[in-house]
Amino acid sequence: MTEAAKQVAQQTEERLDGIVEVLRERFDELTRPRFTEVVMEGRFADRADHGIDQGRAEVRPDGRGGPG
Repeated sequence: MTEAAKQVAQQTEERLDGIVEVLRERFDELTRPRFTEVVMEGRFADRADHGIDQGRAEVRPDGRGGPG
């Protein structure tokens, strides 16, 4: 490979590396906030268990209801 071809290949590789880095950063910007929002909104919480836990909190150990 000639020296000129090596230089062109090196420049192309550097440009592609830069493009890949920009794409990674942009992908992270787009996905991270959305994932954080999902977690903060409690979408991963099991709704059935959550409801049961709330019901248990409302019943006293002696079965009369109210805080224990």
